Amino acid sequence: METESDKIHKCYLRGKFKKDLQHKRDKLLYTDIAVVGDEVEYSMPAEGAGMISEVFPRKNYISRKAPRLKGAGVRGERLEQVICSNIDLLLIIASVTDPVFNNKVVDRFLVSAESSHINAVIIINKTDLGMNEDAEYFGELYKILGYKVIFASAVTGEGTDAIRKLVKNKRVLFWGHSGVGKSSLINYCFPQLDLRVGEISTYNFKGKHTTVIVNMNRIDKKTFIIDSPGIREIDPFGITKEDLCHYFREFEKYLGNCRYYRCTHHHEPGCAIIEALEKEEIAPERYESYLRILDTVEDDML
Repeated sequence: METESDKIHKCYLRGKFKKDLQHKRDKLLYTDIAVVGDEVEYSMPAEGAGMISEVFPRKNYISRKAPRLKGAGVRGERLEQVICSNIDLLLIIASVTDPVFNNKVVDRFLVSAESSHINAVIIINKTDLGMNEDAEYFGELYKILGYKVIFASAVTGEGTDAIRKLVKNKRVLFWGHSGVGKSSLINYCFPQLDLRVGEISTYNFKGKHTTVIVNMNRIDKKTFIIDSPGIREIDPFGITKEDLCHYFREFEKYLGNCRYYRCTHHHEPGCAIIEALEKEEIAPERYESYLRILDTVEDDML
């Protein structure tokens, strides 16, 4: 844990505190109670580790459904993994290739950001490997939807000046699929951090998980970079089928015009979203992402 004096202390939560806090959170199961970005109250003995006595309310946080634990039969639909809290900006890192650009993964990250009311910027990395039609097409599509898109390279330095300006005086989470070059990009922008950089597996091309924990690094007095593990799957947590449509920006102007009040925009007749899709007013790739996420969310949360 980092204090205002820039000192780092090792701290623990009291056992009773953990039980009380878990009970207060509407009986939801959390994998972490205090996460990177949380503001806490703690006491520090003369020797040894500190003790956290309170975790203050979060202004926001990014989370996902917790991945299946080894040996577990099924993944608990109400088990939430909180990545970090109290952030000002989310940088979604994708790559042109190696691994190939995946718009469906980017869309899942965007839904997580939109549902948490956090501003997101898309970084399309590894442009030094050569551009392709998918990266160019989706880069332009996301710009049309109102997202800022930066093409970048940790080899040539493309886009890195823009990234440095973007994160200045902010607490920023770098988040992306495994192997997209997130740590290399952070190291190019902020070489003083010297983060560990992994390699791409030639077997599955999904990347090796070199960052095993979430770290917040201070760049200057008001700038913090949060480096998170590269992930292989992302299912947004706590979103209902009725709410999901609100996290696709291009759907907004059509909402409320469907024949049925509780339209899921999947198969219902008289659906304004489907009609807009047929008129090519909504990109089919984005609508496909919507349907895929729709299949993973709960019919009723709490």
